[in-house]
Amino acid sequence: MEAVKNAQIVLKNYVNGFPKESDMLLVTSATINLRLPEGSNAVLVKNLYLSCDPYMRIRMAKTEDSYLPSFTSGSPITGYGVSKVLDSGHSNFKKGDLVWGFTGWEEYSIINTPEALFKIDDTDVPLSYYTGILGMPGMTAYVGFYEICAPKKGEYVFVSAAAGAVGQLIGQFAKLSGCYVVGSAGTKEKVDLLKNKYGFDEAFNYKEEKDLNAALKRYFPNGIDIYFENVGGKMLEAVLSNMRLNGRISVCGMISQYNNLEQGDGVHNLFLLVAKRLLMKGFIVGDYYHMLPKYMEMVMPLIKQGKICYTEDVAEGLESAPAALVGLFTGRNVGKQVVVVARE
Repeated sequence: MEAVKNAQIVLKNYVNGFPKESDMLLVTSATINLRLPEGSNAVLVKNLYLSCDPYMRIRMAKTEDSYLPSFTSGSPITGYGVSKVLDSGHSNFKKGDLVWGFTGWEEYSIINTPEALFKIDDTDVPLSYYTGILGMPGMTAYVGFYEICAPKKGEYVFVSAAAGAVGQLIGQFAKLSGCYVVGSAGTKEKVDLLKNKYGFDEAFNYKEEKDLNAALKRYFPNGIDIYFENVGGKMLEAVLSNMRLNGRISVCGMISQYNNLEQGDGVHNLFLLVAKRLLMKGFIVGDYYHMLPKYMEMVMPLIKQGKICYTEDVAEGLESAPAALVGLFTGRNVGKQVVVVARE
């Protein structure tokens, strides 16, 4: 079979500080054969949707300290996506299957570890949801809130970066659990979304607060039982001062630190972990994918019954991917940032 063009987004240079669109390059000269070699165990896919996620910034730097390897300079970026199988040498997948999992930022990808892909069986919801509420961010919210924080009815919950791919779900899970929940975000538009669409009890724009500690005391006069940590730095320090005895903190990310991990903001009141008997646990969602069927059993009916909603920020075309990814770090996106490569 004749080779076809395969446009790609490659990492041009390793990144120091804030990422720029120019750190990535659209390459249109690559080609790919749309049939796998005889005896291959791989899966060949056409990419439909790509996921932009904050952890990808860590992979854009040359580091050996991360839980995921650095991207290879000059090669296509990789990340979560939704794809359609064009050819398969693996017994679990056949031509025409829809899947989600790690793929390349390109039109077509050869997945050499298809065991890490998840087959999509339910297509009664938007396929793009498998980059968000039905994919990695949804599992992150589920694990961090239910498995680590173990909420109880009537508890007080705070969510930072609350209008993002994970945060918007935490707030809705908290309300379904009978909790009081407050979120922080960086624009008035996002604050309004939290209160009027996702059902948060209160929300505030952290950029307008001169004293985060005072802001949290205002919204949580009785203190915080559960904090879902997405930010780190000064926000984490303020939260620790406002946690209640035996509070729980699940840590899935610290976006405020990603552009300077080696010299990020220090937290000066960690002794409060001892004084308040707090549980603070970091986690990597990949360690919990065995729980995906349990999560799907819970969340799919909620989506179909309209009891939970999800906002996506959609960028059209592979060429828009660099700007979409960089926008995560300036708060440009509203909801889950998705890139459409091709529609099914």
